[in-house]
Amino acid sequence: MSKIAIIGLGYVGLPLAQLFLQNQHVVYGIDYDVKKVAAINNGKSYLSDFKDKDIEKMVQTGNFFVSNSYEAISNAEAIILCVPTPLSEDDTPDISYIENAISKSLPFLKNEQLVILESSTYPGTTEEIIVPLISQNKKFTIGNDFFVAYSPERIDPGQKQFGLHQIPKIVGGVTQKCTERAKSIYETIFKSVVTVSSPKVAEMSKLVENTQRLLNISLMNELAMFCDKMEINLWEVIEACSTKPFGFTPYFPGPGIGGHCIPVDPLYLLWKAEKHHSELASIKVAHEINQRMPQFVLEKIAKHIKKPLSTANLFVIGVTYKKDVNDIRESKALDILTSLMELGANVDYHDPFIPQLYVKNAELQSTPLSSEKLKAADCILILTDHSYIDYDMILEESNLIIDTRNAIKSKKHFGKVVLL
Repeated sequence: MSKIAIIGLGYVGLPLAQLFLQNQHVVYGIDYDVKKVAAINNGKSYLSDFKDKDIEKMVQTGNFFVSNSYEAISNAEAIILCVPTPLSEDDTPDISYIENAISKSLPFLKNEQLVILESSTYPGTTEEIIVPLISQNKKFTIGNDFFVAYSPERIDPGQKQFGLHQIPKIVGGVTQKCTERAKSIYETIFKSVVTVSSPKVAEMSKLVENTQRLLNISLMNELAMFCDKMEINLWEVIEACSTKPFGFTPYFPGPGIGGHCIPVDPLYLLWKAEKHHSELASIKVAHEINQRMPQFVLEKIAKHIKKPLSTANLFVIGVTYKKDVNDIRESKALDILTSLMELGANVDYHDPFIPQLYVKNAELQSTPLSSEKLKAADCILILTDHSYIDYDMILEESNLIIDTRNAIKSKKHFGKVVLL
């Protein structure tokens, strides 16, 4: 049994805490958000992948101690940082959460502890930011009496195929001893731990994974805009290509890539490349394509409804960045809603995961699906294809559906459905 401190109890930190608890470790959870701390201590979930009973089980172990205080770090053998790494307004990395977490941890750090960063970030963060912050403020020798490593989170919220423990864990330490210490901790909860030669390699691996996805999805989005002009159903094209048993991996278009990883991580890499006077042109192009998708969706709506957008009644299905999660970070649905409202359209939305939403200083409430609501709308706009939506009802009761996710897969849609 080890004692683990996890800083940040969001989409990464909370599942990690659960996994440690399931393997009989003691976990000290730390989060600046008092609402999250209160929710956990009251056995309530704030993540779509967790039910209240999951939180209750974690608390009932008697080994889960959650607070806003960093003092518990003095009891821990390992401190794992799972804090946000958003983009600044100018699309440059914001690592203030990492710096703040380390600064608040410093008074409680002691010999022989291990600090692991899991937050997605640019190559060099661990050695250029974390190591100096610790070594300049504490009399530690990294790799001798204190240990630092990086291990990228690889969680995919909403997917059910692989449990967290089944996803191989990549680890890169500042020294070999650092790598070994981190590996020994993760081996107690993960089926496979993959060690690499340095934190930079581990940091780069996460960015490459998500950059590959950005490039491929952006390619599909660009093809969607081209196929629209050619009157070709790209979804049918992808389905046909997918019959090849080798050499083709299906990616799909959409209203724009959202979430914290795919649209963000490649820009961290782009920023770092520019610092080294390198140009990653493909990332720039992919990002530009992604940014164009909301406008393309707006043009699609304007083309197919029979009235100006300023007088249109629109009903939006799904506002989260991907299906079956309650996360709206970087969701392009919000950009589309904002633009529609700016144009004067009357917009309602339905999303079982987001009961209320603030757009243009206005509070919107999720509207239940009903025959009356669907029939009254000039256009149904599907932006997120949640599994729990009654798409048969939408198809039957609606006048026009613009489906950006190919959620309505029926071939018999009577000309009602317009695909992206």
